[in-house]
Amino acid sequence: MRREEVELIKSRALRMLNSARYHLSIGDYDIAAFMAEQAVQLFIKYKILEVTGEMPRTHVIRRLLGILRDLCKEGSVVEEFVKSNRSLLVRLEEAYLASRYLFKRYEKEEAEELINFAEKVIDFVRNIRI
Repeated sequence: MRREEVELIKSRALRMLNSARYHLSIGDYDIAAFMAEQAVQLFIKYKILEVTGEMPRTHVIRRLLGILRDLCKEGSVVEEFVKSNRSLLVRLEEAYLASRYLFKRYEKEEAEELINFAEKVIDFVRNIRI
């Protein structure tokens, strides 16, 4: 895997986070929640790709964090992060399905919370030592 390809995935993830913020600002809360989930999913994939040279084929954030845990020198830190944030991780994963397949509408507060949490997850992943 070439470095520029890895950086492209990272850049896309961060642009998706910016897109989530933009959609929040214009009141498009369903898309804001979806883009927050996409940003997290892709950022974790970027980190895994950077280490292994392979792109995981799952979209489930907790599974991706499990892969990251297995690659990490301090896997227990990742495990603890997942345990302490399980409900928000589940809600972020639900945004992937809900915005595409379910008749659920996100409110402003929900979308804001998911975007803020997406930022937290991305910062956490960014700072993991592998």
